Amino acid sequence: MTLPIDCHIKTIAFDENYQPAKDTRLTTNFANLARGEHREQNLRNTLQMINHRFNDLANWDNVTGDRYQVELEIVSANLEIAGTGDSFPAIEILKTVIFDTQTQQRIDGIVGNSFSSYVRDYDFSVWLLAHNKNQPSFSVPERFGDLHGKLFDCVLNSPAYREQFNKPPVICLSVSTTKTYTQTANCHPILGTEYVQDAYSLTDEYFSKMGLSVRYFMPPKSVAPFAFYFKGDLLNDYTNLELISAISTMETFQKIYRPEIYNANTVAGQSYQPSLNHQDYSLTKIEYDREERSQLAIQQGQYTETHFIKPYQTLLQNWLNSQVA
Repeated sequence: MTLPIDCHIKTIAFDENYQPAKDTRLTTNFANLARGEHREQNLRNTLQMINHRFNDLANWDNVTGDRYQVELEIVSANLEIAGTGDSFPAIEILKTVIFDTQTQQRIDGIVGNSFSSYVRDYDFSVWLLAHNKNQPSFSVPERFGDLHGKLFDCVLNSPAYREQFNKPPVICLSVSTTKTYTQTANCHPILGTEYVQDAYSLTDEYFSKMGLSVRYFMPPKSVAPFAFYFKGDLLNDYTNLELISAISTMETFQKIYRPEIYNANTVAGQSYQPSLNHQDYSLTKIEYDREERSQLAIQQGQYTETHFIKPYQTLLQNWLNSQVA
C-alpha cells in the first residue's frame, strides 16, 4: 500500500532577522531563541558562537581564525494528504552552508543537525505519558515510534528531498542523562574521542526506527560527548568541514539549552554520566526558556493528535501495517 501523502519542502534563512513561521514547532531550539524582547541579540550572539567554534575547529590555513562563516537554513518538510487539501508539518531540520571568505565560495555543509517533529511530540508527550499513567513501572507501548520512523523514511525518499539534498541527514543531540558513557581509544581528528554505552537510550531506540545508527563522540575542546545519528558511514561519508558545521552548530545550541552538560567547567572523564543537576557550569548571555519548552511539547503533541493522528488514524494504521507485513 502506498501512503497517499506528498512531501513538500521549503527553506528559510536562520539569521538575526528570523521570525518563526506560524506552523513552526516552537520547542525547536532555533524557534525558542527567536522570541521575546532580546530576540535579535539572542540570534546574533548564537550565530557568533557558531562561527567562533567553526573556525576554532577548522584551524588549518586559517591564521586569523575568521576564514569561515556558517550560514543556516531551516528546512521544513510538510506532508500533504492527497485529495483533502490538508497539510501537516512533519519535520524541521537545519542545513549548514559554509562561506569561505578566502575563496569567496559557498560549500554545502550537513543537513540535519537539529531535529524537530510534531509526531515525536505526540509519541513522547501524549502517547507515552498516557501509556504509563498510574502504572507501577515504566514501559514502552507496542510499536512505539513505528509510524514516526516510516514517515521519516517517506520524507527522505521523497522527490522533494532528493532534489535538494544529495546526502542523508546527520542529527546531533545531547547524550542521555540515564546512561553511562565509557571512553574508548578511538579518536577522530574532527569528531574527537569516541564513547560507548552498554545499552541504548529510549531516544536511541526511537531514532533506530527512523533507520539511523548512533555513535557518541566528544570533539576537541568540548566537555561532553554528543550523540550523532546517521545513515551509512559517519566517519567517511562526510567531509571535515561538513562535520565541523554540525559540531559548531549543535554544540552552540546545547551550551545554551543544556549548560549543565555542555557548558560545564569540568570535562567528561573516562566514565561519564551526564546530569542536569550538575552545578559547576557557566551560562551564556543568551536567553532560553527551558520550562516553557517542556510545556509546549505537550501542547504540540495534543495538536498532532487532534489534527493528524485521529483524523487519519485508519489510513495511517493500514499503511503502517502494510509496511511491516
